[in-house]
Amino acid sequence: MRPLLRSLWPPLLVLAVLLGGWQLYVTAAGVDPTTLPSPARVVEQGWLNRQDLWDQTLPTLQETLLGFALSFTAAWLVAVLLDFSSAARRGLYPLLVASQTIPIVAVAPLLIIWFGFGLLPKMLVVTLTTFFPLAANLAAGFAATDREAMRLLRSLGAGRRRTFWLVRVPSAMPYFFAGLRVSITYAVVGAVFAEYAGAEAGLGIYMQAQKSAFRTDLVFAAVAVTAALSIALFGATYLLQRLVLPWERALKEDKSS
Repeated sequence: MRPLLRSLWPPLLVLAVLLGGWQLYVTAAGVDPTTLPSPARVVEQGWLNRQDLWDQTLPTLQETLLGFALSFTAAWLVAVLLDFSSAARRGLYPLLVASQTIPIVAVAPLLIIWFGFGLLPKMLVVTLTTFFPLAANLAAGFAATDREAMRLLRSLGAGRRRTFWLVRVPSAMPYFFAGLRVSITYAVVGAVFAEYAGAEAGLGIYMQAQKSAFRTDLVFAAVAVTAALSIALFGATYLLQRLVLPWERALKEDKSS
């Protein structure tokens, strides 16, 4: 608990200073709330409109989780294929890198045109946004496997699949979780951006509606909810890592002692 508190208080202190400065500036300068609302007003109006915010958060969260689940599955399949087949690695990896040069801002409206305003295009935008860091880090993790451990298992008669599950997958886990943390921070933003391109519900379309109504305070409230979702999902990756890799914590404790 103490290490967690030590890592949290510096960013929380900086955030408190920024919010305090923002509040003082808006109050002292008498800025119009439609231009720049104070943090206190954002919190107040967000609380008063909490049911609307919650109703719009649920679709965004659904799009985020389903899209990320699709990205997770595709990343594992592609990374395993790249690891097992050098021909696939030579043919597919350059295309994966090239795919990152395609701007999502151009693709998202096309997905809305092709698949409508439902759930599928939002999922696809989240998948496209989060797929590459996961697949690239997994492939790098597989490639970084200790060769001596591979030779040892093969000398004991283990086949390619067995050595893959016993050595390559565990050694790739730190790389995987590094990619997971990068991807998950983009997931909610990808869902919100997809809603901006066209949606029936969600935080993205809610922000658009409130911006058109000059309710800047509620736009900021929706942004705060988006940031909170991203932070919560980012934190969940550490809990997942502790569950999947319990030996890492034991190793760290041994080194510290």
